[in-house]
Amino acid sequence: MIMMDNKGNAKNKMKAIVNERYGPPEGLKLKEVDAPTPKDKEIQIRIHATTVGFGDIAARDFTYRIFHMPAPLYPLMKFVFGIRKPKKTILGTEFSGTVEALGANVTLFKEGDDVFGYVGQKMGCYAEYMCMSEDGSVTLKPTNMTHAEAAAIPYGGIIAGEILRKMNIQPRQKILIIGASGGIGSAAVQLAKHHYDAEVTGVCGTPRLEFVKSLGADKVIDYTKEDFTQSGETYDIIFDILNKSSFGRCKNSLVKNGRYILASFGMKHVFQMLWTKLIGSKKVICSMAMKEDIHPVKELAEIGTLKAVIDKSFLLEQAAEAHKYVEEGRKKGHVVITLDHL
Repeated sequence: MIMMDNKGNAKNKMKAIVNERYGPPEGLKLKEVDAPTPKDKEIQIRIHATTVGFGDIAARDFTYRIFHMPAPLYPLMKFVFGIRKPKKTILGTEFSGTVEALGANVTLFKEGDDVFGYVGQKMGCYAEYMCMSEDGSVTLKPTNMTHAEAAAIPYGGIIAGEILRKMNIQPRQKILIIGASGGIGSAAVQLAKHHYDAEVTGVCGTPRLEFVKSLGADKVIDYTKEDFTQSGETYDIIFDILNKSSFGRCKNSLVKNGRYILASFGMKHVFQMLWTKLIGSKKVICSMAMKEDIHPVKELAEIGTLKAVIDKSFLLEQAAEAHKYVEEGRKKGHVVITLDHL
């Protein structure tokens, strides 16, 4: 199939950021590569915007210190992503764009549809074009969002949304979110506050206090200045996004029958979960999002419950700079990579 660019010229190549070795951001290079052609039941998407998230940093570097997972799974993940060098050479897990072409038997979309979504471990969004199944985690873009805003919410919205749904949160329950300024954390703050009507406390670093407040948190704790476990406050749920604390430290900050929720965990946390299920009233819960359903995210965005706060935008050719910015802990919201200038 021959694709056309914006000027009507035949186009079977595209620009993409390619990562051919594990390591620092400098390994991200802008190159011209073959553009993908949609297969049966696939749509080809012209990417307008994508993001720099934790998954992109981890896949680029891929050292065990970055990943928080049960140790037995690490070799399997290494095999999936590439043992000595990356198999996934084009990073990017979330996107917003326009349907450019259709494969055979596509029924859910038409050319020209503005869409957004999440491709997960498949990656491939740091490119002008990408193909994915019409049955994947993709749907029409929220009508009240720009492409940059829409690209920033799929991952956090999907993960936080599914985990919080499992928690059966009641109105006015007290929830503390550790890592409230990240992709999952920022979505969790908004959903817990505006969707479940909980009393939300966010924990983050000094530069991101105002950002977390702007999401709707009732209280924000600067972990560099205050230890929430020493405050005497207790919570119904402590949601530890990236395993930055521990059940031992948080136990006294939970009410009776309180829950310590982990979205990222190792084998010791699995054993803690099994042990606390048998003994004691306070529980450890290791929770993973098993479904990647983008449709609830779209609905929440369109009613204003879930918003994107963009800290900084970079051009595609500035991907290495964008990765450095995120790794240095400077971001105060979402970091977006835009491609409309290409």
